[in-house]
Amino acid sequence: MRHAQVSGFQWDEGNQEKCRKHGISEDVIEDLFTRPVMIVPDDGHSGEETRFKAIGKSKDHRHVFVVFTLRKDDETVLIRPISARYMHQKEITAYEKENPDIQE
Repeated sequence: MRHAQVSGFQWDEGNQEKCRKHGISEDVIEDLFTRPVMIVPDDGHSGEETRFKAIGKSKDHRHVFVVFTLRKDDETVLIRPISARYMHQKEITAYEKENPDIQE
């Protein structure tokens, strides 16, 4: 699915609950992808599908970490969040040091 145009999100009870248990709503996750984010492969967690990590800031300036995959549904590509949480201060410090050019 290289260079695919993403057209939305895939939600169901499973991934909604997993994200909500860490206090992150679907709206926060979806909004995160409208802002500058760092996306890197998550090679260590799944042998069945390619996973990614997205790191960025929510509209209320909180750092968010999202694990997701891309799912093809007919001719569309959807972001399927797997897990999401707010980042710890140690992670935020490392992220900002590694990415000084990413703006809010």
